[in-house]
Amino acid sequence: MTNRNETLPAHAAHGYPARALRVASGANLGDPIAEAGLVEPGDVYRLDRETPSLRLMLAPAGGDRHAQILAEGSGIGRAGDRIGLLSVLTLMSPDGDRVEVLIVRHDATGEDFAVPLSPLASRLDYTLIDARADVGDIRIADIVCVSFAAGTMITLPGGAQRAIEALRPGDRVLTRDHGPQEIRWIGKATLRAKGAFAPVVISAGTLGNETDLVVSPHHRVFIYQRGTTRLGGTAELLVQAKHLVDGEAVTRREGGFVDYYSLVFDRHEIIYAEGIPAESLMVNEATVSLMPADLAEEVRARFPGLSQSQHFGTEAGRELLDDAARQVLFRRPKRP
Repeated sequence: MTNRNETLPAHAAHGYPARALRVASGANLGDPIAEAGLVEPGDVYRLDRETPSLRLMLAPAGGDRHAQILAEGSGIGRAGDRIGLLSVLTLMSPDGDRVEVLIVRHDATGEDFAVPLSPLASRLDYTLIDARADVGDIRIADIVCVSFAAGTMITLPGGAQRAIEALRPGDRVLTRDHGPQEIRWIGKATLRAKGAFAPVVISAGTLGNETDLVVSPHHRVFIYQRGTTRLGGTAELLVQAKHLVDGEAVTRREGGFVDYYSLVFDRHEIIYAEGIPAESLMVNEATVSLMPADLAEEVRARFPGLSQSQHFGTEAGRELLDDAARQVLFRRPKRP
């Protein structure tokens, strides 16, 4: 993802040493997870509950699209060490949830790491269903993509709407909690609409939206629950778009490419996209400190305090959002 005017700051990802995710049943029994040519579809992996995840602060490496470098704050290596993307694996949990896992290598030590695009639970078995050495246009940094697809209509102060690709830094957007707010930064990424990067389509009417809302799978929408029966026990609910997928009202759209756009404000905001409250991209000191000095100075001036924190709300995971729960949230019934 690149800024229209600047270089995108580094971002944090979380991964595990490959040895922490081993085959519990299958042809390669006992082997750690590995790149595509060394794994066997059908093998069942289990995460070691004693191994904590490691924080990887990743910055662009330059000319190699599939590489990043470590920055200060990483749980491994030294700032400047190269991290290469080897493969993309797809695992399936017992309840059918798919998790893409990036296999990356720390060049300085030759050690491999597994970077899941969704959380892995140590108590579950995950079956390998696909392994690709051809990673296409995927970059490691794209895993933090929290974005709206091109064409998404964003609500402005006064109620007018404008397509996200027509917005510019300095434009004012309506936010749920702080009224009109200026856009400070706009990012854009063009990705192959496949696997973890295939957009989620929330069809018109599902959450009160007049037209379809298309977002990246990890983008969270904000749902305010009225009444006494509330999922998660609170009125405010944040839900990753991928957890809303039911194959009917909310679907995944695979094929071709998708242009994703991200918006940054002085705070982590809830804005309105196709009428649906949804989050903006969050930045903080950890990301800005990894920029070139001149750019960091400018961004610090634009983002006073650099202390953006996550908007309050209960995070609703897949385990909470079964079919019955989706029916409570969705405003239109499923087709017979």
